[in-house]
Amino acid sequence: MTEGYQGSFSDFNLRPALLRAVERKGFEHPMPVQTAVLEDESLIENDIIVQAKTGSGKTLAFALPLLNITDESKKLPQILVLSPTRELAQQTAREFAWLGSDLGIRTAALVGGLDMERQIRSLREGAAVTVGTPGRVLDHIRRGTLRTEEVHSVVLDEGDHMLDMGFRDELEAILEAVGSVDRTWLFSATMPDEVLSLANSYLDAPRKISLVTDITTHSEISQRAYIIPSRKRFEGLTNVLIWEAPSKALIFCGTRAETQEIADRLCDNGFHAAAIHGDMSQRERNGALSALRGGRVAMLVATDVAARGLDIDAVSHVIQYGMPQNLEAFVHRSGRTGRAGREGSNLILLTSREAHQFRGMIAHSGSKLKLEWIPAPDAAEIDVQSRVRFENNIIEHALESDEFAGWAQDLLSREEAPVLVSGLLAKAYGDQPSGYSIRADVQAEMDREKGRRSENRSKNDRADRFRRADMTGGASVHFSQGRDDGWEVGPLLGTLCRCLGIGREDVGNIKLRDSGTSVELSQRGAEMLEERLDRLSRFGLSVVSAKPISGQRRTDGRTPRDEKRFSRDREQGVRRGKERNAERQPQRGSRKRFGKKD
Repeated sequence: MTEGYQGSFSDFNLRPALLRAVERKGFEHPMPVQTAVLEDESLIENDIIVQAKTGSGKTLAFALPLLNITDESKKLPQILVLSPTRELAQQTAREFAWLGSDLGIRTAALVGGLDMERQIRSLREGAAVTVGTPGRVLDHIRRGTLRTEEVHSVVLDEGDHMLDMGFRDELEAILEAVGSVDRTWLFSATMPDEVLSLANSYLDAPRKISLVTDITTHSEISQRAYIIPSRKRFEGLTNVLIWEAPSKALIFCGTRAETQEIADRLCDNGFHAAAIHGDMSQRERNGALSALRGGRVAMLVATDVAARGLDIDAVSHVIQYGMPQNLEAFVHRSGRTGRAGREGSNLILLTSREAHQFRGMIAHSGSKLKLEWIPAPDAAEIDVQSRVRFENNIIEHALESDEFAGWAQDLLSREEAPVLVSGLLAKAYGDQPSGYSIRADVQAEMDREKGRRSENRSKNDRADRFRRADMTGGASVHFSQGRDDGWEVGPLLGTLCRCLGIGREDVGNIKLRDSGTSVELSQRGAEMLEERLDRLSRFGLSVVSAKPISGQRRTDGRTPRDEKRFSRDREQGVRRGKERNAERQPQRGSRKRFGKKD
């Protein structure tokens, strides 16, 4: 077993039949989550919340203590386990089946897509354990085929996933139907608000166990981000697959259609891949899983929903093709590799723009996630690496047997040795995948994205300077013209700056309405407004009022007489403006607001 796990299952107060079952499976040392639940015997009397990452061994953590207190003589269900997907429910049911076999405890799997009558028959035969998906379990409860009066334990397995998938109503209906039970246990990799809300509603003073300090850090998993070109995304994926050479991989895509398309294209390019998504029948899904487990395919292309709850051993690589919905989705995906102490690789393939967004997602979450950011490998790099691998494989085979050593020496002694070796390489190496030339595309997009961000920063800097303009001692000016007179913010700002001889930094907030406009001017802008009212009136802008900006202390040294003079000049300017507008009225009558119909 993995280093770091100490002790033995026999250290806990478990029934002999359970210890024999564990021993037959070859489990010697409990994993941390199992130890955390088993070592404190008082937990069995409490509701508990356990936060542990996917693949940490949590099924045995709740199955062992609950089976330990189950009465095999009773024929009605005593344990109810709810799982987000059919695959996880079936896997959990199999775990309970072999654990409870020596005790004579039966298990029923209640999942959609499978024969209802067969499930009803298994319940009637006396299943003490029922494991199912929320929809099908609720269906059995409402039909009366699943009786709940003897249920003493409810387990919500992967609670965050069930809520993500929209099972909140079903979970609440099931918990209400079951009523008062001795214990409700919630296992979840993450604890978003919705999970905590459900726990607060249905768990009674739960004890909490957390084996996760930062869910985005897995010591067993290497994390790498490859930058791929946006117009050659599939080519980037192909190059990464050749470069990484995964023995068994899960490739995550965003949509069902994309999943099937990627799997088909990979097969066309010589890879052994299969798809799994929600549009497939249960038989097709099981067939794809069996092909991966049996080694007939090396890659399973899946959506998030289809992959939840999949129990696949020894996944060497998780490959996330494009942006995840959120950081939690990224974490859940990565949890499919590096399981049970094995090492694994979690790769995310992003365009340059997506990479910028994902970095922002990480920064916003406050996560300590560390990724190695590298451009996707190019055809030339792949060729070099492939040749090295090929040569190493030849050397390994040669070291295993010297059957052809003499022949090799004879060939090398001939004059035509280079031709013979070249022919052998062409025959043996010719079918190696070569990859695509994408480095120039990646670099060009990275350069464009860098330039775009630099330009945005410059715009933000200019916007900051504009927002930081000091309006102290300035005025809030109201114009009688607005949108109905054909004005928009941009042209209005330009007109003010030109007419008053001020800069953009002297203009604050502009509130443009249909029949009027309010503009904040700095102290300098207000002073220039006094001097150049005539200029504004030439452009059809009439000042209705100008008031000191509320809450600002005047620092321009104006006296009350100055204020009166400003008001008098303003009134004269307004009058002159109205006269000019009246003179130009016929001409302006033909002026229409942009976008209005005749």
